[in-house]
Amino acid sequence: MNFAQLLLPDFSLILCGYLVCRFTALNRKVWEPVEALVYYFLFPVLLFNSIVKTPLNLAEASGLVGAALALGVCAIGLAYSLPHWPVLGRRLDVRLHAASAQVGFRFNSFIALALADKVAGPAGLTMIAMIIGVCVPLFNVGAVWPMARHANKGFVRELVRNPLIIATASGLIANLLGFSMPNWLEPTVNRIGQASLALGLMAAGAGMQFGTMAQAKTLSTLILGVKHLAMPVMALGMALLFRLDPAQTTVLLMFSAVPTASSCYVLAARMGYNGPYVAGLVTLSTVLGMASLPFALGVLRP
Repeated sequence: MNFAQLLLPDFSLILCGYLVCRFTALNRKVWEPVEALVYYFLFPVLLFNSIVKTPLNLAEASGLVGAALALGVCAIGLAYSLPHWPVLGRRLDVRLHAASAQVGFRFNSFIALALADKVAGPAGLTMIAMIIGVCVPLFNVGAVWPMARHANKGFVRELVRNPLIIATASGLIANLLGFSMPNWLEPTVNRIGQASLALGLMAAGAGMQFGTMAQAKTLSTLILGVKHLAMPVMALGMALLFRLDPAQTTVLLMFSAVPTASSCYVLAARMGYNGPYVAGLVTLSTVLGMASLPFALGVLRP
């Protein structure tokens, strides 16, 4: 499987956003309202629709769901523990860490969905949908909590008002209640989803400032190490612990190694943190995904 070819469209959109913002009249003043549009409308619609339209049967894959949740908790805990590490922890900017810790455990669901069918066939789509359904709420809570705490904002208030969490919760409820998108509305919703991916990635590129990343090289290395090295290794451990079958193991390893979510940048920027730094990490994570996916599926997979 050509992972570089699969990831190239996402990386190209980020690069396009960067070039358009830096070398045309479409500067940061143009992209700031785009970020708000993606965060408050486009991404929530996409997330709701993705969860609603995929059948979820948790009883049939309790082992996979349990492994995915355990992996998520471990990854969140490891990403949050970095400032408390001896020696290295004292060199980290606490506020910058609060904004970027999410990069260490979140995932690009679009790439995950595209890969699932290729690595595990039609059953892979069902498995990754269940993982997305249970992990998105966990990861969104994990992403919002440290930023709300360090910004002296009420965590519960930020959580309840977070559009991504609202979309995820409502999507899960609608799915379990048997709701399906009306046929006449589905084409419009699908186009909104397509727009959210393209604009979200381009907005991430438009906000990039690689010079900012150079000021926190240690933090960048540790966060990306959690995402692209530690998380796949932990995924293998969870697969063995929960005794997953080969197909489930493959999907869990793939899930652990995909690049981080492009919405990491949007969330950090909208909550008043260093968005350009997080955008740089998202870009590097997309590039590193070209190495971590072969590592997880080619080296770690039993």
